[in-house]
Amino acid sequence: MREAEGRRLLAANILCAGSVILSAGLPAAFLEGFSVLGTHLTWLCVCSVCVGTINVVLHLVLNPSQSPKRSSFAYKISRFLKCCIYFFMSCILFHAIIVLYGAPLIESVTETFLFAVLLSTFTTLQCLCILGPNIQAWIRVFSKNGAMSIWESSLQITSVCSILGAWFGAFPIPLDWDRPWQVWPISCSLGATFGYVAGLIIAPLWIHWNRKQLTYKSR
Repeated sequence: MREAEGRRLLAANILCAGSVILSAGLPAAFLEGFSVLGTHLTWLCVCSVCVGTINVVLHLVLNPSQSPKRSSFAYKISRFLKCCIYFFMSCILFHAIIVLYGAPLIESVTETFLFAVLLSTFTTLQCLCILGPNIQAWIRVFSKNGAMSIWESSLQITSVCSILGAWFGAFPIPLDWDRPWQVWPISCSLGATFGYVAGLIIAPLWIHWNRKQLTYKSR
């Protein structure tokens, strides 16, 4: 594993974590009364847009997927449309899973869907940027010892941390503490966000710590 690639990954993860912090602070300068808890739906939209934009820009600049830069315009359009469809399907799938885990079916539909969009941004969008719209590659990466690069190892860690964070965030909701952050889906979305940021920090540290043991198969 090249040290330069590790530094690129670290820089990319720092920028992604910075986009989360930016989404919590920057809108307050333009939107009166904005706060993560008070205007949570607005923050969900802003955070998804910020993180999604940074991920796409980093993909275009760093090209971690190592896909050929020269390809026909028709191929690029087809790939872009597939990515959009996959992302939308991911939002629908996450929405359905969240409802199956106990979220309101009819009430708070907007809140649930925006939470699903946030989860898709933390997980599916990264898969699309690094692996493209290739389900077989997704299955490979999330299988045992399936990662073929440090980018794919980081993808594994951040995606799992995001899902676990959302899951742990659901624990305080039924408790009778009457706190404002117990309103659906604040604790879950904050848990997913903290998990995502934690994954961004843990991934390069884990990869650096285990760099001698990590051996990636050739593509």
